[in-house]
Amino acid sequence: MACIDLGDSIPPNTAHAVSVSLPTWKSNVGYEEGEQWVLDTMVTGYPRFFIHKAIQALGADILAKHGRPGQAAMLFPTRRTAQRCVDFIRDKAEMKAETPALPELSILSLVLDPAREFAEPLRSISPSISAVLFPHDLFPVAKQYWQHSGDGVSSRRAEFCHGLFRDGLLVLDNRSPSPRSLLQQKMRRGPKRYQRAASVDGVEAPNGRGHGTTNGKMSPPAEELADSLESSRFLEERYGRNLDVSFVENAKSAIRRRIAGVLTTDLDLASKSLPVMESNARGVSNMQEHDIYLTPCGMNAIFTTHQALLKARTPQKSVNFGFPYVDTLKILQKFGPGAVFYGRGSTADLDDLEARLQAGEKFLALFCEFPGNPLLTCPDLTRIHRLADMYDFAVVVDETIGNFVNVNVLPLADVVVSSLTKIFSGDCNVMGGSIILNPGGRYYHALKTAMANDAFEDTYWAEDVVFMERNSRDFITRIDRVNANAEAICDVLEAHPLVAKVFYPKYNESRPNYEACRLPNGGYGGLLSCTLKTKAHAIAFYDALETAKGPSLGTNFTLTSPYVILAHYQELDWAASFGVDPDLLRISVGLEDNLGEIFAKALRAAEAV
Repeated sequence: MACIDLGDSIPPNTAHAVSVSLPTWKSNVGYEEGEQWVLDTMVTGYPRFFIHKAIQALGADILAKHGRPGQAAMLFPTRRTAQRCVDFIRDKAEMKAETPALPELSILSLVLDPAREFAEPLRSISPSISAVLFPHDLFPVAKQYWQHSGDGVSSRRAEFCHGLFRDGLLVLDNRSPSPRSLLQQKMRRGPKRYQRAASVDGVEAPNGRGHGTTNGKMSPPAEELADSLESSRFLEERYGRNLDVSFVENAKSAIRRRIAGVLTTDLDLASKSLPVMESNARGVSNMQEHDIYLTPCGMNAIFTTHQALLKARTPQKSVNFGFPYVDTLKILQKFGPGAVFYGRGSTADLDDLEARLQAGEKFLALFCEFPGNPLLTCPDLTRIHRLADMYDFAVVVDETIGNFVNVNVLPLADVVVSSLTKIFSGDCNVMGGSIILNPGGRYYHALKTAMANDAFEDTYWAEDVVFMERNSRDFITRIDRVNANAEAICDVLEAHPLVAKVFYPKYNESRPNYEACRLPNGGYGGLLSCTLKTKAHAIAFYDALETAKGPSLGTNFTLTSPYVILAHYQELDWAASFGVDPDLLRISVGLEDNLGEIFAKALRAAEAV
């Protein structure tokens, strides 16, 4: 997947891609600097950082119909998620004196028109949008919530709901008075509105989805009834055939069972009854399917877990142990009492934490990654688990990079989270996340209660579920290939004199911690990082490397990025203070055949510097 033009989606021609091509070092810097020669080319971006154009388009139309000049909109799937955004803006924004806070923040909830009847496929997925309207100058604050929480609408939900909104089928609910009076609009009717083109990845475009039948409460004329019945048949045939919407609940079950490690073959989603799940999944007794929760993205799994812990226990600071993915630390710092950060995740850090615990300091939970991103170091989970039992704090482990085919961390954790967007999906065209509650954990019952009350809300959009289930069917079979390819690349890098250091669980000093959790047939994963002798060498190597180049990881194709530039551009010195070199390159390894030669060729280009 080489030679993707600047700003094109990765994969190319994919409407809901979750990466974007930044093929040169200069273009990565230009993106971070906000330079138009980069931004103007971007058809998409990583979804929590770049608001998808389908979402932007729906937000613009909602503002045009219901907003006021000077307002911006941020879109969420439900009123509850939208209210959290409003609360965050009110809490964090420094309002100008001439801009009163309360009158300028509003939520508009759009739901299926209750005065109409709709075909069952449409009713069953409950399409809805809740728009937070706010003064445009507060957009950076609202964007923080969008990025950190992962609560925002997915591009597929926005695309689908936009068609409903344009057709007048998605309307304000009775709790959402419009900020301005609206003229009565005459509704179009009939099936012709469904005769539209398909979007580029094989799912209908924003204005091309089947949107349901529309019968009024009064008895309609015969012609209108015929049109309505035709529309209903059209919706059921097209929507059911293309998206198997009637199988969404079974698709969720299949995903949860794959995450549990008990589904290793394809599941017949049309089956009315699914096999009973094994009771010893992941080496933990009595784990049930309902202990696994699906979220719209990986960061939302972390956000939801933190919120559940705050409700299940006395709110206290958390510990972020090891250098994390950027938003994990932000969640702990901004959405509760705060966090203590141990950026190296070393034995010395663990000694310091133990001393604080012995001195009487209390913590809500310890959050860590296994391995970490981007240095691939692994915390000592056995010791952490022992400390948690002694000093009463929860352990939350992000297993995204290690993945459950290679390692089993659940017995040492209260909660395991993962980004399904990455290697579980592999196709880089859908978002998702997961939460596993360990039924043997001391906080299990309190967390189940918190999740059942208001900590968890199932907002995973039906179409995203279907894509995730399809993509993940061959997840296990892909891992062995990715593991082998990663080791082959490491061999090439380790042998070259221009490579200063390779970061990989197999080679890191923390390898014993990884081995303690590695499964008998597990490998060392598909993510590695490296540094070269000089920045000039790193730039030459990156620019010459013939892989896809952009944000994200865990794709079926190799994807490279100057990760620290993208994730920590405004805090490079801070990252360096924890051993994270600003010129580090992160390599997410794919399924290709000739990767060794591809990397050797790029190293030859670096030799010419």
